[in-house]
Amino acid sequence: MDRREFVRLLGMAAAAGLPISRASETQAATDGFYTLPRFGNVHLLHFTDCHAQLLPIHFREPSVNIGIGSAAGKLPHLVGEHLLKAAGIRPGTRDAHAFTYLNFEQAARRFGKVGGFAHLATLVKRMKASRPGALLLDGGDTWQGSGTALWTQGQDMIDACKLLGVDVMTMHWEFTYGAKRVQDVIAKDFKGRVDVVAQNVATTDFGDPVFPPYVIKEMNGVPVAIIGQAFPYTPIANPRYFVSEWTFGIQDARMQQMVDEARGKGAKVVVVLSHNGMDVDLKMASRVRGIDAILGGHTHDGVPKAVPVRNAGGTTLVTNAGSNGKFLGVLDFDVKDGRIRDFRYRLLPVFSNLLPADRAMAEFIASVRKPYLKQLDEPLAVTEGLLYRRGNFNGSFDQLICDAMMEARGAQIAFSPGFRWGTTLLPGDTIRMEHVLDQTAITYPYATLSDMSGEMIKAVLEDVAGNLFDPDPYFQQGGDMVRVGGLTYTLRPNQQQGSRIHDMRLGGQLIDATKTYKVAGWAPVSEAARDAGGPPIWDLVAGWLRDKKRVSPRVLNQPRIEGLGPNPGLAA
Repeated sequence: MDRREFVRLLGMAAAAGLPISRASETQAATDGFYTLPRFGNVHLLHFTDCHAQLLPIHFREPSVNIGIGSAAGKLPHLVGEHLLKAAGIRPGTRDAHAFTYLNFEQAARRFGKVGGFAHLATLVKRMKASRPGALLLDGGDTWQGSGTALWTQGQDMIDACKLLGVDVMTMHWEFTYGAKRVQDVIAKDFKGRVDVVAQNVATTDFGDPVFPPYVIKEMNGVPVAIIGQAFPYTPIANPRYFVSEWTFGIQDARMQQMVDEARGKGAKVVVVLSHNGMDVDLKMASRVRGIDAILGGHTHDGVPKAVPVRNAGGTTLVTNAGSNGKFLGVLDFDVKDGRIRDFRYRLLPVFSNLLPADRAMAEFIASVRKPYLKQLDEPLAVTEGLLYRRGNFNGSFDQLICDAMMEARGAQIAFSPGFRWGTTLLPGDTIRMEHVLDQTAITYPYATLSDMSGEMIKAVLEDVAGNLFDPDPYFQQGGDMVRVGGLTYTLRPNQQQGSRIHDMRLGGQLIDATKTYKVAGWAPVSEAARDAGGPPIWDLVAGWLRDKKRVSPRVLNQPRIEGLGPNPGLAA
């Protein structure tokens, strides 16, 4: 290798997030960290909810993930030390940093960034090399979450996934590019390469399947069925006009039919590639017979071990592989005489300073980002505090968005959607335009300003709280609690619908049900709001940041929680 080639490779590695000065040190560490001996003869690799993050990032896991009813105190509703204890992970380790929020800033500076498709590609290739015939499954929310994904209608991620070697995929946020865009990609980009499966999406007129419900692939002599489960509440959580001619839903009965049909066609292993969310997957696993494993997504839960669920037909393993490209799930089955004898499951964190950047993927990432670097790299302000989004209530980046909306629009109150995606910045980092887009890049970004009565404000909060804290997961239809600026309130998660929100105040004064308040928001799902054409939220936030230059640590406007008692999903 000559000097020019050496310098070029160093530049690629640096662009993809590999700290060059620590290359020899990290190479020694990775030899043990990613050693995963082959087991069995059926091998499934799984990532989900990467939200278009091509480069390594920081991503803080939640300190609030409340389980209600039978879900309280169980995975995935464990945070911090409770999660470490349940998973048998030692505090202070790389795994502890990957799976929890504990000592986040210190651990992030020590262990470096996570994810990045160039590093994920290296890990995928290693796992496939040791596991002949292994399939790579993409759980969806892949084409959305960055500026480049928005500006290319997901094309950067579509091409990256082909290069990564994705075999089977299901969807959620992909639908927000519109039905035609999804169908065009399947017909042109994915044809003969990636199978998109979803048993629960049909046409509104005659109920015809929109996608193949499953695919059967033979691996080392074993027929393996992958059944798709797209996000069942897409037309509720996102604008219906994007998919107006399609219906969704959980569709337990049809899932059972598809499992039985796949078994009837000879499948010896049946796996569901799901975007239900983990609580829904756990309930589905208890109701549908014959599923060997559910590889889940949507709720961004990085769950270190598979959860076994008993049902009338036996046991189903339920997993969830986190988000933002920071994990790769590896599920191995040992299949003999037509039945599963044993399994192994690991959820591997993707540490960018332990995995060298894959050359082809690094070159692709550099090329696809190059036309947009000027916009992405614009410095807006410096943050003095940690900025993150994750958890049932306000994260500090959510709070920043709410604060920006109230100040820029002269609003008394701000509502921001309970989205789970969005990268994390450490104190002292420069907030660039790319980071704002990581929090806001959607196809319905309109900022709104509305007059709302106190009665309506309570109704909105009650509706979202009912969605999040209904004890029946089949009625949990979207993200986390709406993020709030200005307004304070008390939340009683265990109460019935309509009785969870109390003591709403503005500036210390009780909200008057008959009084009108000026409320700022963004990401409306109605066609009327779309047609009104408010400014995109990223312009509003970016302008606010440019004026500030430096942003002090955000004071989180968290609700007061009552009636839970000690809860391992709620950090003390």
